Amino acid sequence: MFSFRTKPITEQLDKALVDGKVALFCTHNCWDPASGEYLYDFFRRRGNLALICCPSNPELDYSENHIEFDIEQVKSVNAVVVEIQDVGSRYFNYTVDVFRLMSALNNLEDPPSLYVVDHPNPAGRTVEGTMPVVERDVWTPMVSHRHGMTLGELCNLYHNEIAATYPLHIISADVSGSGRLLMPWVVAPSVDIPGLFTCKMYSGGALWRDTTITPGLGTPRPYEYIGAPFVKPVGDDNLPMPDNVLMRPCSFIPSYGLYEGQTCYGYQIILLPGDEYHSLLHTVQLIRYFVDRYSEFELSESFFARLADPVIETYLRGGISFDIVQEHVKTEEQKWIRKAKRYVLYSDSPCRIK
Repeated sequence: MFSFRTKPITEQLDKALVDGKVALFCTHNCWDPASGEYLYDFFRRRGNLALICCPSNPELDYSENHIEFDIEQVKSVNAVVVEIQDVGSRYFNYTVDVFRLMSALNNLEDPPSLYVVDHPNPAGRTVEGTMPVVERDVWTPMVSHRHGMTLGELCNLYHNEIAATYPLHIISADVSGSGRLLMPWVVAPSVDIPGLFTCKMYSGGALWRDTTITPGLGTPRPYEYIGAPFVKPVGDDNLPMPDNVLMRPCSFIPSYGLYEGQTCYGYQIILLPGDEYHSLLHTVQLIRYFVDRYSEFELSESFFARLADPVIETYLRGGISFDIVQEHVKTEEQKWIRKAKRYVLYSDSPCRIK
């Protein structure tokens, strides 16, 4: 069973939500600005909150965080309500955690109903990159690097792909307090997603996390800054730079993570107003540039598992030219858009950067 609801979760009258035991699978983004309370406050007042699954660390803690759950506890409830803020890329920890939950529910003999409180996608409807086509981390979802969908639409797709038997109900982003009153980046989804431009740079920028160059983690501008102690940002006509982008030489000292407390040298990626930015393509160009220029620059095995694309991997290893990568990515983006459109719940649809 699937339904798309156009009333807030607090106004839904399903027996499982009103009289049954409810589990919340949420982050701090379940705060409703209209009521001034978190979703778990509502169900606690109602008297049927049985379980909260949320990140164990504070919302702006620098360590990598996940939403853990005990499926033995979850199977005793009547409804699971999910509310997180997705960021538009398949790498995002909390979105991957939702897929883990959905798969676990599908293994239960009598699973509870699943309700997803949807939010707007802060990265918009723009699509970048390819779906995984090689062996990958088991929880890397089969979606494009930047997918152009909302969490509710992704859950709709995933529910279909795993042939789930439990009911899935999506609460429209247009009726939630945060969807109506807040821009989706106002309450930072995680410590490394602090603001407006971050999500547009994350779909490529997150790849730096598995290299010896830091994407500015531990600075106020993650994924806008890239660098390392060994980088020498001198003038170079070969530095990849799309027409709508400026690359400003800079230095910074990360407060945590790789090169914590060390001076890094590199570049600030500056997006010019009004143009779309293909973060993935620019990032792979920059990675190839650093591979050719610095012997200290390394890509880990987890990098290629995250990338999950043999054509782009061949380019990064020097086997093909960038124009082949561009054509490959264009074709794969068109495939993803055709697939994604079957699960769209709103009037606009995912689209490519022209």
